[in-house]
Amino acid sequence: MTGTWIELIVNIVVSLLLLIGAFVTLSASIGIIRFPDIFTRLHAATKASTLGVSSIILAAFLYLLVKEDIVSGKLLLGILFILITAPVSSHMIGRAAHISGVKPVTKNRTDAFEEAIRKRQS
Repeated sequence: MTGTWIELIVNIVVSLLLLIGAFVTLSASIGIIRFPDIFTRLHAATKASTLGVSSIILAAFLYLLVKEDIVSGKLLLGILFILITAPVSSHMIGRAAHISGVKPVTKNRTDAFEEAIRKRQS
């Protein structure tokens, strides 16, 4: 009897993780289309890969752990790799875009990176 309750709870958790991952990925892809400049689009793309894909991979890990009794280290390493590389690569792409002359859309905002560069040069 307890095995069925545990499986039911795991099925619900896996389903929620899959739905959350799909929703975050969908909303981030809409953000990539709708946002005005490369910096906000990079933000949306990074959120999709870190949150959306990681929750989908975590759902796969939990499913394999409970249903098949498989501990997949590859899935855990995949999550770790995404959590480390996606924000760093997004930051480097954004920084390269800014240095190459692409300016952000600054409606009621300041360009903090430009100010930091000016302070560093003086």
